[in-house]
Amino acid sequence: MRLDIRSHLAACLLALPLALATPAAADDAAAGIARTIQGQLDAFLADDFETAFTFASPGIKGMFRTPERFGEMVRSGYPMVWRPAEVRYLELRQVQGRTIQRVMIIDQHGGLHMVDYLMVETEDGWQIAGVQVLRDSTVGA
Repeated sequence: MRLDIRSHLAACLLALPLALATPAAADDAAAGIARTIQGQLDAFLADDFETAFTFASPGIKGMFRTPERFGEMVRSGYPMVWRPAEVRYLELRQVQGRTIQRVMIIDQHGGLHMVDYLMVETEDGWQIAGVQVLRDSTVGA
């Protein structure tokens, strides 16, 4: 009986560092995701679509094929992302196994937009697999 208790206690003590590491790993993921999104936003502000394209996931790269086509899509479809005036990172969450970063963007005209970034972790780090502007009657213009 004592062996069972000792084994259980030893297993708990071995698992404790893993349990404590989880918040740190989540913080590392959140920081990496924010760096990825901000890197792309900074590239858009500089009209550096080649660099902005490097933050896109393989699926996005395959869909648009060139930085120029990708840049044109962002300019015409996501002007608040192309030219944000202010960016604030909100909650990072898991939805059905997908990592989603909510971002509040204030555009150049003062319009407020809530944007969800679908993130994927690749061998090259975190990349952006999609962007959804949330349509809400109380948000955005």
